[in-house]
Amino acid sequence: MKIRHKRMALAAGGVVAVGAIVALVLNAFESNLVFFYSPSQVAANEAPRERLFRIGGMVEEGSVRREGVQVNFVITDTARTVPVRYEGILPDLFKEGKGVVAQGQMSGEVFVAREVLAKHDENYMPPEAAEALKQAQQGNAKYGQTVQGMKP
Repeated sequence: MKIRHKRMALAAGGVVAVGAIVALVLNAFESNLVFFYSPSQVAANEAPRERLFRIGGMVEEGSVRREGVQVNFVITDTARTVPVRYEGILPDLFKEGKGVVAQGQMSGEVFVAREVLAKHDENYMPPEAAEALKQAQQGNAKYGQTVQGMKP
């Protein structure tokens, strides 16, 4: 085999190796990607049914029900609501009427959460949740509806 052919074979092997590495990295990245959806998007079936995703909004007043370590509550964006089931210990800052982000997947009409995150102070809310609430409030303002404690 000539030196030129050896170089071509090495170059082709290098390209194949780099391509395989890039494919593996992109596959790992895609499988760990978790998107955020609002309750309105979940109700409109825009959220994936078979994959993990995050849902965020406010914990609806009077919706928290505890049964041992299982907690059932409702997340709202003031336009739509989604029932949530979670087994485990909730964050200390988890309260009705406060912002929350839950990660999990849908099981029928109930969102089964694997992780629940509560906002950590009065002024912070994840940008996606804040935007979803703002859009929902604008939609409610068109129809003359307001939510207690929130300005349209």
